[in-house]
Amino acid sequence: MTKPVLSTGLRWLWLVLVLIGVDFAAKQWVMDNMMLHETLPLMPFFNLFYAHNYGAAFSFLADKGGWQRWFFAGIAIAIVVALLVMMYRNRASQKITNIAYALIIGGALGNLFDRAYHGFVVDFIDFYIGDWHFATFNIADCGICIGAALVVLEGFINPASKQEKQKG
Repeated sequence: MTKPVLSTGLRWLWLVLVLIGVDFAAKQWVMDNMMLHETLPLMPFFNLFYAHNYGAAFSFLADKGGWQRWFFAGIAIAIVVALLVMMYRNRASQKITNIAYALIIGGALGNLFDRAYHGFVVDFIDFYIGDWHFATFNIADCGICIGAALVVLEGFINPASKQEKQKG
């Protein structure tokens, strides 16, 4: 027996579309208005810096000859499918968990689209202190990180024992 989609966590899929749209628009603006490796200073600790990332987080495996493009694409697809199943199994009222999963899915798909279309992920957010720069990242990466943080937060707010009591 199937349940109505709006009663499940899939009710929050609109957030996936919002994140993909904002991520795509920001990346497109950077590609249209900046040269590769160009820096646009915005604040004393924040630049836009146009970079191509052929690897994963912190350019992990970026120099491995191209196979990693499909490896990371496969991982992204597996994560998206797993989280969609989990969202379907969740109640719509489990807001924090569903929002977290939607942000992770949106971020994973935003970077997957880059990998599939360009062969690399467009990164452009550059935080720094003096000469030290944090790894350049993008809006999709923010969605993934915020989503992961919400999953951890939900574990503290709503531990498994409390969830079991709610079901019964």
